[in-house]
Amino acid sequence: MSEILFSHSYYYRLDPKQWKNKMPFPPLGTLYAAALMRKNGYKVNLFDTNLLDNPSSIVPALQKTKPKYLVIYDDGFNYLTKMCLTNMREACFEMISLGKKHGCLVMVCSSDSTDHYEKYLSKGADFIIKGEGEITLLELVNAIETNQPTNTISGIVYSDGTQTINTSKRNVLQNLDELPQPAWDLVNIESYRSIWKQSKQEFTLNIATTRGCPYKCNWCAKPIYGNRYNAHSPEYIVKEIEYLQQQFGVRRFWMCDDIFGLKPHWVQEFNQQLEQRQLKIKYFIQSRVDLLLKEDTIDALAQSGLEEVWVGAESASQKILDAMDKGTKVEEIYKATQLLKAKNIKVAFFLQFGYLGENKSDIQKTIAMVKALQPDNIGISVSYPLPGTVFYEKVKDDLKLKANWSDSDDFEMMFKGTYNSDFYRKLQRFVHKEFRKSQGIANLKSILKNPSRLNFKNTMSVLKLGYYVPSVLVDRWHLKMNENES
Repeated sequence: MSEILFSHSYYYRLDPKQWKNKMPFPPLGTLYAAALMRKNGYKVNLFDTNLLDNPSSIVPALQKTKPKYLVIYDDGFNYLTKMCLTNMREACFEMISLGKKHGCLVMVCSSDSTDHYEKYLSKGADFIIKGEGEITLLELVNAIETNQPTNTISGIVYSDGTQTINTSKRNVLQNLDELPQPAWDLVNIESYRSIWKQSKQEFTLNIATTRGCPYKCNWCAKPIYGNRYNAHSPEYIVKEIEYLQQQFGVRRFWMCDDIFGLKPHWVQEFNQQLEQRQLKIKYFIQSRVDLLLKEDTIDALAQSGLEEVWVGAESASQKILDAMDKGTKVEEIYKATQLLKAKNIKVAFFLQFGYLGENKSDIQKTIAMVKALQPDNIGISVSYPLPGTVFYEKVKDDLKLKANWSDSDDFEMMFKGTYNSDFYRKLQRFVHKEFRKSQGIANLKSILKNPSRLNFKNTMSVLKLGYYVPSVLVDRWHLKMNENES
């Protein structure tokens, strides 16, 4: 069978903010596709770009393997690929060009190519795979290998020389257990482990238990896995965990689902499977505050090894949550946070500023919530228009000059919001400092009340108050001045 070289177009080194964190994850979506093609008799190799910084580094791999197919298959489980960062788009364009120079048929599957397939075809890609790509890729390569027509294959775009052929949309895969386990053996795990050592965090691998999200937040695009929600069985996931523990000695995992544990009783069954196989793990997830309040979900999560949960809090203004079609209540954020902390589970907030209609009062409510609830971590962004969303349609007329960030630390407001980009950049820094200041004050009070809680981490948090207290005052003044200028 013909040889396939798999790659993808996300380079951590080209995204300074992410590279600084030193916590890279292998391209899980790519590994699923490679595993399926190998199961069906194709010889596959992986050129993993994650830890590299130059698309031309693929040339030796092309020269060595001489593949018939170069499949640039992005990891749809990495939320950064949804943002279609221009640094990565340009890298992909160069990889397409290099693939063509080496005589490959080039196929691309990514969020950006799904949304902007004409750009990729113009750069020389032979086929664009739209949305979830494993089954489409298999059918496409099988058709080419047997000289069968491709225009009946759902989920592809290509040019026949005279016109662009855009076939019907493919339905997402419902029984995810039909897929073979990801081809983890293609990854140089030790290269990832060495980078993680620099982060001072325990080495962690990424696992996806589900695909898709049924909720309707109007700023969130789902170009790969759609609005459907499908789950692997607990047995499938626990088998993968067992393999990763035995093969690589990994005990900590990032469950990279959009929403973990949505399917009723899944978490409870997952916990039972771990107990039956006597597997002890630590993991962290993304979830929704309303889901965490259902049944005995938090108890089961705690028992199965949950270490931290990132929740899409977004805002402490109900007006803004409703405008986003978020479907959650501010009081649910408070209640879920309190319950998680009671179980010694860390809580982290995704916060989003700049949504249409946001005013000073809305911002102040969000800052007050952070100070009151004392999450363990926060991640801040400004509203980002993604193609295919209701939000994008509302602001698309403002996107003529810039429609994508160059990297995840760009932080440019691409539409006309209440305040300008400089204000939101300053706001991001201010909220982070206010967060750290409030943590330091809480730790100081805790130590004074109970000296046994004195440890290195708490001590450093208190000592840093010498920086954060005056810095917050300065940043508040800068914000006020910028607010008047916006």
